[in-house]
Amino acid sequence: MTAPAPTLSTTRRPHIVWLDVMRLVAILMVVICHCTDPLNASPEARSNPDIGFWGAVWGAAVRACVPLFIMITGALLLPVRQEAGAFYKKRIPRVLWPFLIWSVLFNLAPWFIQWVGGSSALVTDFFPYAPDPSASLSDALRDVAMIPLAFTVYATPMWYIYLLVGLYLYMPIFSAWVTAASDKSKRLFLYLWGISLLLPYATYFISPNLLGVCSWNGFGTFYYFAGFNGYLLLGHMLSKGNDWPTGKIALLTVPMFSIGFLITFKGFRFMTADPNLTEAGFELFFTYCSINVVMMTAAVFLLVQKARIHSPRIVAMLANLTKCGLGTYLAHYFFIGPAYLATVALGLPAALRVPVAAAIVFSCTWTLIFLIYKLPKAKYIVG
Repeated sequence: MTAPAPTLSTTRRPHIVWLDVMRLVAILMVVICHCTDPLNASPEARSNPDIGFWGAVWGAAVRACVPLFIMITGALLLPVRQEAGAFYKKRIPRVLWPFLIWSVLFNLAPWFIQWVGGSSALVTDFFPYAPDPSASLSDALRDVAMIPLAFTVYATPMWYIYLLVGLYLYMPIFSAWVTAASDKSKRLFLYLWGISLLLPYATYFISPNLLGVCSWNGFGTFYYFAGFNGYLLLGHMLSKGNDWPTGKIALLTVPMFSIGFLITFKGFRFMTADPNLTEAGFELFFTYCSINVVMMTAAVFLLVQKARIHSPRIVAMLANLTKCGLGTYLAHYFFIGPAYLATVALGLPAALRVPVAAAIVFSCTWTLIFLIYKLPKAKYIVG
């Protein structure tokens, strides 16, 4: 069967309120996730049981954050109804210019903070994964020059934009198959993708050379079914909805989320108990394309999908939050360190530091993005 050629869409997609709720849940999860960085990245997390425990709890609980964004993308954009060139022209510049601007600001920040008299320790307060920041302008400019190729620890959240642009490049091609394939074929793809979700653990605990992977080949048996494209297809499939009542959905999703959370949390705690832990081991059970994270992500998606908002005022507020979502994602990391320091200064217990810091970060970032939208050409700054 030959797939029909994509046609240029002339109609606007209907506004879907539950997807606005999903975006809000996802951006809050992202903020909470990064608010765990000062806990999980600090030496104190290894010496203070409370810090390590609550960093793991909150970090594991919100691991569905990025996958939810990708499922939303799949729900909204698959199948692509534009020619590839038109799709790229519409989608990529919207994220590319804000990404470049904020990446430059993040990479210049360590030099600027120290140039105005701040200490290197203050830089690390802002950027928890930068224990030895450079005060050199030339180093900062080198990091800026590398932005088209690589992100730095100062711009940690920007890894997602590289991924998103890659998915945009892939989607018109993938979409031809999505349009032509039956639901049975799509489910088969997801089953094979599900096998690939076990590979992070197999390659770490059994052997890095599995299923044909070796020093001269990084593309094993399930490589072509692996990665974030599975979340795109899962979002497309689940967005069709179901007629199950909310109670029945809860009976499915609560245990599903709980099992995924326990694997993520217990696994992370197990790995971080090793004094010789590598960076790969540190992130192993937090890997987004893993079976435990998929369980949590699908559970949240299915449950939030049942949200029904009838108040025009709340619908308008959600739409505004959605409008500010990309900018909030891009800018929020500037507030992570200061917000965490505020929770320490307030004497909050470890259990409350992350949620309180997240509330501060979200409020400050959303306000900033809201104000930026008052400026001309704001879309080039915040999308």
